[in-house]
Amino acid sequence: MLSKMRTNNKGFTLIELMIVIAIIGILAAIAIPNFISYRNKAYCSGAESDANAVLSTLADYYAIPAHTAAITGNLLAGGTTLAGCEFDALSNGNTGAITGDVDALTVTILDTSQRCPTDYMTAQSTAGWSSTNHTFSKEM
Repeated sequence: MLSKMRTNNKGFTLIELMIVIAIIGILAAIAIPNFISYRNKAYCSGAESDANAVLSTLADYYAIPAHTAAITGNLLAGGTTLAGCEFDALSNGNTGAITGDVDALTVTILDTSQRCPTDYMTAQSTAGWSSTNHTFSKEM
């Protein structure tokens, strides 16, 4: 009867469990930095999307022939109304500004999280990123 109890091997050995834990650790060491990088680049995309949304709102506003005055001012994170034109809330608590005149308006969005990677902003400088102050600018 004692020999029957010893031959009944169920479960995993300590070595098998340690190998599984090591494999999970290696996968986590590879995946976590990539996840953080993708998440930080999402902040960049949020600022770019905010600028495009503001420009779209301005285009809709100026599509009405009676609207000829320049809209300039600061854009708040929670949404802003300037000269009767309503702008939606900006993502991630970003803030921004509209500057210029009717012929050339510039929308500048500040990435307030400061999490957009510098190497991304440097690579995208021709698209409107400034890596010195975490802003994205786009002209209309």
